[in-house]
Amino acid sequence: MGAVLQIRRDLVDAIVEHARRDHPDEACGVIAGPDDGTDRPERFIPMANAARSPTFYEFDSTDLLRLYREMDSRDERPVVIYHSHTATEAYPSRTDIKLAQEPSAHYVLVSTREPETYEFRSYRIVDGEVTEEDVEIVDEYPAAADGAR
Repeated sequence: MGAVLQIRRDLVDAIVEHARRDHPDEACGVIAGPDDGTDRPERFIPMANAARSPTFYEFDSTDLLRLYREMDSRDERPVVIYHSHTATEAYPSRTDIKLAQEPSAHYVLVSTREPETYEFRSYRIVDGEVTEEDVEIVDEYPAAADGAR
């Protein structure tokens, strides 16, 4: 598993736009992708921050259950789990690390503390260990070598 998140520019823009819209509260959501080993984030799913807090986020448990059922039925998995930090750098807090339950997901953090710019970083969080990974923003994903898609 390479330590790179490859993500389309339109998805980055959508995450940043959601983070700006919810500011000063933290924004959160998921980008689902095919559960086929490609690790490709494709379907942008902004979620409500049930905590409605500038320093904390949580997914509504009913929304989350519905989302997981929907991803299951579409053969998808959560490729990216994102949220924003509104006053601090884009690095997982102790709470973020404790709540991270998806070892195969990319945890994306966007900091909206600066109104003109943003910080966009990605991490793997496995058993409390945080590993930052490179983010490669692409206009579109390369076609699969086997001709699929």
